[in-house]
Amino acid sequence: MKKYFLLVMMAIFAISCSKKVEVKGKITGGSPLERIEFIEASGVATLPLTNIGVKPDGTFAGSFEAPKNGMYVMSYAGRETMIYLKKGQTAEITATAAKFPEDLKVIGDAKANNDFLTQTNKFLQTYSQKMNIQASMAKDEAGFVKDIKKIQTDLEKNIDETATKTNADKEVVTWKKNDIHSGILTILPQYEMTKKQASTNPSFKMSKVFTDYEKSLQENKEELVKNHPIYRSYLLGTMTEDFQKYAMSKSQGKTDITTSEMFASFIKDKKELSQSAKDYLLAFVMAQSDIRPDSSKETSEKITKIIDTDIKDATVKKDLKRIQFVVNGLKKGETAPDAALVTADGKAFKIAEGSKPKVIVNYASWTPYIKESTVPIMKQIVDFYKSKMDFVFVNLDDTKEQFAKTSKVMFAGIPGTNVYAEGGLNSDYADKYGIYGFKLAPSYLILDKDGKIAGRTFFNPGEQEFVALLDQLSGLKAPQVAPEATLQNDLLAPSTEQAPPPPPAAK
Repeated sequence: MKKYFLLVMMAIFAISCSKKVEVKGKITGGSPLERIEFIEASGVATLPLTNIGVKPDGTFAGSFEAPKNGMYVMSYAGRETMIYLKKGQTAEITATAAKFPEDLKVIGDAKANNDFLTQTNKFLQTYSQKMNIQASMAKDEAGFVKDIKKIQTDLEKNIDETATKTNADKEVVTWKKNDIHSGILTILPQYEMTKKQASTNPSFKMSKVFTDYEKSLQENKEELVKNHPIYRSYLLGTMTEDFQKYAMSKSQGKTDITTSEMFASFIKDKKELSQSAKDYLLAFVMAQSDIRPDSSKETSEKITKIIDTDIKDATVKKDLKRIQFVVNGLKKGETAPDAALVTADGKAFKIAEGSKPKVIVNYASWTPYIKESTVPIMKQIVDFYKSKMDFVFVNLDDTKEQFAKTSKVMFAGIPGTNVYAEGGLNSDYADKYGIYGFKLAPSYLILDKDGKIAGRTFFNPGEQEFVALLDQLSGLKAPQVAPEATLQNDLLAPSTEQAPPPPPAAK
């Protein structure tokens, strides 16, 4: 009996400590080429935590490590919705593709909290239609604050009533109230600006009734800044004018200073901001302004230094380093990382081995138009450079069976090595090479004869820089073509493919 009790307690402990969220369900009437992604809504990196395939019958299943209990963005077919998830939960989701996310339903462990959010959001939509914010904006400060407090009271009353009805967790109720506070805070600066513009007093300041109310909405500052991107936007808005003045005074005669450097210097000595607030705000600025695919080596090095020295929060630091790596790619000159890849017959494949330069093509069967647009181009490239270069086609489908089907059909007759990244986008290879769904357009990476990274990641084989690098490493010279030629027929023609967008910016 004791042994049985111990096993039960161990199982309960394992479940309670699990960071994984299991998601499963069915989306009716959709395309099997569409994918489902989950992104932490309050994080600074906002990279997908998982990318899940949908079977032909609409069913799907997957899991991901949840950084925290909180809001997650679920995306499908270019549309998004928010779902509240907790570590260790199983969320069962149903919807129809045509009406996603309007008819989405969440059942299972996550039902109560998401029913709560759905019902409070519906009330908010109905309530907002009755509000007359413009009339409130025209009142004096006492009248304006009275109106806004009434809105806050009405919304919080609905939150409490709905929480009781749905049996929602206390933490999601707190999150919802903080979300309401954050939303109200974004209205206050608009009113303040109106009053300042109407005043003829250059030293005009808001009254105590206004500033006291503004402070009351920020009693949980740490929770707000960590879990509510809209609150971070509010904080940034309150310091925009001062930052602009600061930047103007400090940038005189300087042309190489980055926005991130300037902002890091600006907030460094602001005692009214907690370290967490400084970390999240600085992370937002860096992700928006300087962590970009086209950033120079000097800018990237500056960003790395700021992350190492100015960011104190370990999670924020880790997320920024990850997004910087994903956006900028592997560094030129470093040896291509060894990762778990297998050939169709199950043999391990070492990507950096060999005596020739390599072109690595990362793709999946669900990449749009790959067979129509990419394969004909690759055939021309391989035919021209195959005597001097090797070609490796890395498949990131969900299963090895899908890889076997895809590689045979897609690259049949094209010289090269077809390999599979075991686990697809959840593979060791995807992790080490920074591959996400948005980087499978497909993407191209070139290695020199020593197995080292020869240049940046490319998404368009028609780019002059891509072809120039192939020429340089192979010793060949690709033929020039007429400007009006198309990619389907000529190697160097302007491409109609667009590079995929960078990962979603920090919120």
